[in-house]
Amino acid sequence: MPGAAARASSGPQAGLTWPGGAGIVRRNRAGQVRGRDATVQKILITGSAGFIGFHLARHLLAAGHRVHGVDGMTPYYDVALKRQRHAILLQTPGFSATEAMLGDMATLTRVAGEFAPDVIIHLAAQAGVRYSLENPRSYVETNFTGSFNVLELAKALKVQHLLVASTSSVYGASPDMPFHETDRTDHPLTVYAATKKAVEGLAHSYAHLWDLPVTLFRFFTVYGAWGRPDLAYFKFASAILRGEPIDVYNHGDLWRDFTAVEDLVEGVARLIPLAPLPPGSRGAPVEGDSLSPDAPWRIVNVGNSGKVHLMDFIRTLERLLGRKAICTFLPMQPGDVPATWADCALLERLTGFRPQTDLETGLGRFVDWYRAQYRI
Repeated sequence: MPGAAARASSGPQAGLTWPGGAGIVRRNRAGQVRGRDATVQKILITGSAGFIGFHLARHLLAAGHRVHGVDGMTPYYDVALKRQRHAILLQTPGFSATEAMLGDMATLTRVAGEFAPDVIIHLAAQAGVRYSLENPRSYVETNFTGSFNVLELAKALKVQHLLVASTSSVYGASPDMPFHETDRTDHPLTVYAATKKAVEGLAHSYAHLWDLPVTLFRFFTVYGAWGRPDLAYFKFASAILRGEPIDVYNHGDLWRDFTAVEDLVEGVARLIPLAPLPPGSRGAPVEGDSLSPDAPWRIVNVGNSGKVHLMDFIRTLERLLGRKAICTFLPMQPGDVPATWADCALLERLTGFRPQTDLETGLGRFVDWYRAQYRI
């Protein structure tokens, strides 16, 4: 629906854009401009039919870039929704796509070789913390082995920058909040978190051995239009509008750093031109930086820098929907954590941007889209 699509795409536009394929401005570790480098015009995104990949692709296309998406269209949730996202992207000049699994290295190599990306943004993954309890093998095969293939691809193509999605789940149940990028993450609680942590380490070895600039961004609880039907806020909205009960874990005593998807993709877009420099090429250090002392490798949190109580989230959704929720209070789920909360000072120091969409505004965009999409 055109109206819903327009509302879904509204929000902040990238502060560091490159209209018409103009050269990008690169900065050193201290954020100082270090001259114009090779033009970044072509960006390959894995998981482009996914929730975040779709929004990021639209954001980059609006900035004048060419984007090629790769997505396996796995049936973890409604494939029709994924195809609808891709169909919208394909209406924009500059977007092309390939349906392929990350395990299909021959196809990945052929497609990437033909497209010749300047930058790769790796978002494709087996998602879902709770599903990792049921099907852990899919997480190892997709998240770890698939990411290995993407690293091999980036190494062979010598891309200017590889950006890889990680997750706040790597922080485990640490009580020390807000979470900082330099915190230890030695105790993942789920297979999902363990695979993401393993990818962070694997990416570091590639950055060190082959001088491959890598930025990993850890995102927190992301919500918004065109979201995944398995995510809590999506299931809550569906059930509330149908008068059905919702499952509320840990009896509602959970805190989350809810991040609007528009803010997430803005942050990621601003990180694209900020490829980490090798150890011998850096200027003055940035306070709190997570740069590796041995490689062009960095981790950046992208969250809303605040924690919201789950029951406050549900009450906000109730107001926007005009319906009361029927809550079924349950104990804590295995692998769940009581709270997440991001420190995003590093993102702001590097890019000048700090996510700040308030919950009422962000959920309002989602509710508008949901009602239009499902005619409710």
